Amino acid sequence: MRTERGSMLQLAAEAFRSKNFDLAADIYECQLVGVGDPGNRQELMVKWADALALGGKFPEAFAVYRQASEIESLTPGQLENLIEFLSGSIRRQDAGESRSCSPGRGGEEAAAATAVVRPAVGATGCGRPDFSCPICLSFLFEPVTLPCGHCFCKKCLEREKKGKICKQCGDSSVPAGLHSEYRVNVILSGLLTKCFPNLQQAGRLRREGNGLYAERKMEAALEKYNQAIMMAPMDHILFSNRSQIHSSLKHYEKALKDAEMACRLKPLWSKGHIRKAQALVSLGRAEEALREYLVCLSMEPDCRLAKTESYKLLSHLLAPVMDQVPEHILDFSNILSSRAHIKNNIPSSAPFQTLNPNILPSESRRTSSPPAQEMSDCSKDKGLGKPDTWRSIHSFMLKRKRRNSEEDEKVDGQRRGRGDEHKRFRSESTAETDSLGSEIASVLDPTDLECSLCMRLFYEPVTTPCGHTFCLRCLERCLDHNPKCPLCKEQLSEYLVQRQYSKTLLVENLISKYLPSELMERQKVHQEEMAEFSNLNKNVPIFVCTMAFPTVPCPLHIFEPCYRLMIRRCMETGTNCFGMCLADNLKGFADYGCLLEICDVKFFSDGRSVVDTIGRRRFKIIKHKERDGYNTADIEYLEDTKVEGEEERELQSLHDSVYDQALVWVNSLRAEQKARIEGHFGPMPEKDSELQACPNGPSWCWWLLAVLPLEGRAQLPFLALTSLKDRLSGMRKVLLFITQSRHR
Repeated sequence: MRTERGSMLQLAAEAFRSKNFDLAADIYECQLVGVGDPGNRQELMVKWADALALGGKFPEAFAVYRQASEIESLTPGQLENLIEFLSGSIRRQDAGESRSCSPGRGGEEAAAATAVVRPAVGATGCGRPDFSCPICLSFLFEPVTLPCGHCFCKKCLEREKKGKICKQCGDSSVPAGLHSEYRVNVILSGLLTKCFPNLQQAGRLRREGNGLYAERKMEAALEKYNQAIMMAPMDHILFSNRSQIHSSLKHYEKALKDAEMACRLKPLWSKGHIRKAQALVSLGRAEEALREYLVCLSMEPDCRLAKTESYKLLSHLLAPVMDQVPEHILDFSNILSSRAHIKNNIPSSAPFQTLNPNILPSESRRTSSPPAQEMSDCSKDKGLGKPDTWRSIHSFMLKRKRRNSEEDEKVDGQRRGRGDEHKRFRSESTAETDSLGSEIASVLDPTDLECSLCMRLFYEPVTTPCGHTFCLRCLERCLDHNPKCPLCKEQLSEYLVQRQYSKTLLVENLISKYLPSELMERQKVHQEEMAEFSNLNKNVPIFVCTMAFPTVPCPLHIFEPCYRLMIRRCMETGTNCFGMCLADNLKGFADYGCLLEICDVKFFSDGRSVVDTIGRRRFKIIKHKERDGYNTADIEYLEDTKVEGEEERELQSLHDSVYDQALVWVNSLRAEQKARIEGHFGPMPEKDSELQACPNGPSWCWWLLAVLPLEGRAQLPFLALTSLKDRLSGMRKVLLFITQSRHR
């Protein structure tokens, strides 16, 4: 018998996991027969109730939960599925209504309704969406810019338990060991103070009020918040915090009023609903408070406070209090009326429909309450089936059908009137946005967003961990010389190691939105500079160091600031190329060189780098120049002169002879010497199938010149030659000389 019972319970569990809730509910109901142990009986009843609830049979489920609580108070673990079901129902209803609002309505009305019900992410209750904090959704106060480029209120970041992670992009906000505290963005802070003095003053009053509240000086804190709300009457944070102060002063009605205002200003802000729930609990309105906590969980499923308080309130509602049981059952159904509850006085897009059609409207909930004992006795007589109480509720609903129909007609009339409200709301919002834009544009000056290094409008603004903002390229040039902030001289070595130069998005957006003409001029200047840097005939960067040859690798160690800048510019322009020349005592550098292409760059913590390059083309210097500390030049490229007929055949014969001679010399080298050469330059290339196909000649010639024991001055003439015959003849003489010297 026990084995059979265990198999049935296992089958019920599998049905539950596969979401066949009706089958799971039937099995659990059958298995209750004959179970005498109170603990086992309660466990089965909770599972039965879970299956009923998730199967959409909420009235029956709630009755079973209620009877399970009569055995012993239900634990949070036993109520977990019910909490998830209720909050999930609210979330699904809101999502379903948002999707269904457009097919049956005009496009403009649907868009307006969506704008009201679902404000854009980052929208702020104080009407400043461009200057809102993504965490509190309120006006940025003491803005801090994270290395990823996103901005938040300083206090919001400090309060966040996961403050090391950016709320917007998920990036690490503060690399380990970089700074112990967040620094305010100096440019943004000054700009916000200039453009929005009232909101900044409200922020300061809020901070002072918080300090007084922490010192338990409630009346003084309340006065600060009253002043702050006068300054910023559309800031939901102020109303939420003042609600908490009123609660501390036991002014619960005022606390509720402020919490409701916070919810109206920011309907999808979970903390506002928590404040409202707390005020409702203090006023003894437990069912409404539970609904608010569930609304909060529908928005933020991981909110611990909302979960804990929901468990407490559910346990209270399910407690076997004789005179209140039916009223609890009836009123509890209103918990699912989330959308109309969230929006409150905000224009509604459609009349809210509850999950279960057999649920009383809120006005009738306190007019009919069957006795508690009747519900309990009937449930026992029916073997825990559907209680007669719910049948009486259903019949009561039928009696009230006509009245409800009249009310629905009234709601429809209100809904038609709300279409005009939506249009008016949208037009008012548009007018407010336009007014805000003109207001900022009239106050904002281009010098407010000017880099302190180049004294021009920010281009690709980057904010350092110490809070100072510079153009990206200006900052990089400064860090080439000294790993400290150019303004406050704070050490930025670790910032340099990270090399996470992300643009400060808010500053960049402000410039593009409010200073478009100045930005276009700044972009034009930048594009002209990039075009000049990318020209590989004029003002070509010259690295004065060693000999380089076409097709031959040339690794470089870059440590001087001027060459750090040069390499970075080559990479920014996309050419990835610069010239390499030998030094010359008279001219600065030789008249011939080789163009190198950057293949890879490896940076070190102190700013140094190792750059892997490979030779591409030979060139001749036309004009020596200099720029920003490094050499540049106007150049012309060299190509070998091609020959035909008899000269070509002679050239081929010479080429093969010298190649064989070079191969003999390479193979005569000691094993360790040959391995060292091949480790640096690679193995000797094979002969080219087409002798004159490459304008630089065969690649093995340049490889051989690079490894031959010749000084740079002796190698330079070979680079300047445009006759492959002359170059091969010279190389044959060098090989003969080296071979003869070895035999002496």
